[in-house]
Amino acid sequence: MRQALDASAARSGGAPALVVQAPPGTGKTTLVPMALAARCRGRVVVTQPRRVAARAAARRIAALMGEGLGRTVGYTVRGEGATSRATRVEMVTPGVLVRRLQRDPELPGVDAVVVDEAHERSLESDLALAFAADVRANLREDLALVAMSATAEAERMAGFLGADVLDIPAAGHPVDVRWAPPADGAGAGRALGPEGVRREFLSHVASTVRRAMDRTPAGDVLVFLPGVREIGAVAAALEGLDGAVVERLHGRMPPEAQDRVLAPTPAAAPAPAGSSAAPARSARRVILSTAVAESSLTVPGVRVVVDAGLSREARTDYGRGVGGLVTVRESQASGVQRAGRAGREGPGVAFRCMDQATWSRLAKHAEPEVRTADLTGFALELACWGATRLLEEPPEAALDAARTVLRGIGCIDADGAVTPLGRRIVRLPLEPRLGRALVEAAPIVGARTAAEVCALVEEGVRVEGADLAHAWRQGDARLRRSAERLERLAGGDADDACDAAR
Repeated sequence: MRQALDASAARSGGAPALVVQAPPGTGKTTLVPMALAARCRGRVVVTQPRRVAARAAARRIAALMGEGLGRTVGYTVRGEGATSRATRVEMVTPGVLVRRLQRDPELPGVDAVVVDEAHERSLESDLALAFAADVRANLREDLALVAMSATAEAERMAGFLGADVLDIPAAGHPVDVRWAPPADGAGAGRALGPEGVRREFLSHVASTVRRAMDRTPAGDVLVFLPGVREIGAVAAALEGLDGAVVERLHGRMPPEAQDRVLAPTPAAAPAPAGSSAAPARSARRVILSTAVAESSLTVPGVRVVVDAGLSREARTDYGRGVGGLVTVRESQASGVQRAGRAGREGPGVAFRCMDQATWSRLAKHAEPEVRTADLTGFALELACWGATRLLEEPPEAALDAARTVLRGIGCIDADGAVTPLGRRIVRLPLEPRLGRALVEAAPIVGARTAAEVCALVEEGVRVEGADLAHAWRQGDARLRRSAERLERLAGGDADDACDAAR
């Protein structure tokens, strides 16, 4: 890694620009930031696609160094963080980096930017990569820039950045992939119905978990499901599962609960000499997870994966002006990533809840969000930043629809230039329409009430019977921290809370 960085720097005549292509399990998330820190004087900022991944990666590197969080290694995500003046490597979400770049493009004190899991192609990840590349090309030739990808997106990114490609060969353990379609042989084809994921298919996933427990000698079981509702249904179906503890992992959980799932597992009895089996424990864990565990995370003790073959992706109907997350079949790239989770700590087994014919019909890769998601926030970020090259240009119809919305809420003028209101709203950790609601409602109902309602919407809290007061009382500490920061931001104290809020 250090040789590749030095060679890239020599060819560019300045700081290195590099695309690291490596499959899961090669340690790129841990090793690349530390290699950069060894050659940089300033801070190394590393984006992780999700909050839970940023915290986990920071904790893992700090543990390897024998330190606590917030010293040499820290993190900043929405609502929390742990850094100090001594921090050399900081894990952040892409939104945090975008906010910092918008506030001060020169990134004072930062010598290197790493965009991890860049192949996932979220809107904020694409923006972070584009803005950082723009800064490197026009303001900071000394800024090292590294994009890390697990797929063939690497060559495309290298062309965009004018960077070298470092291809790290697979280093993971072998994973035995087994096909586990429903009895009717329909695979994932009948998984979805008019109301979402069919109950019969979720029952099949639960049955596959039981079969996986019976047919594998040891090791925890990681089960991939598309959302929280499906996790609840499968958890109910697994009640009373002998010899197992069922746990959940998803983005809506409090950070403390996520950390407990990701903490090192208790000491286990060693496996017999010469055996490739995972060490045995008195009870195996069954972790029901959304896509948060698909990349960047190592869930300790996992040697078995059960993949439902479904995921949630952003979709937008530009004609009606509505969008959201919909349940779709996973891509083959996603399925490979999920199966790879079984081989992080030793030989593993992955059960796919479909047949091979269904697998062969899956898309090779998931669609980048720039092609499918609502671009209102994306378009506002671009209006505030100015002209820049993008890894992929968004569909013109989608961009036009987004600009129409921005004009309607006063964030850009008739010529597409950002307004003072737009500059204020872009600093809020909210979708622009919700940001406008916060700004407008605060003087009328009070900043506290406006912030509480916006926090409920932003965190995706389900409100039964439109009883906002009850939903607020049932909220966790993270929801309250989010509302507190929104209250400060609604009062104009943006600089004080911007990073932690985003």
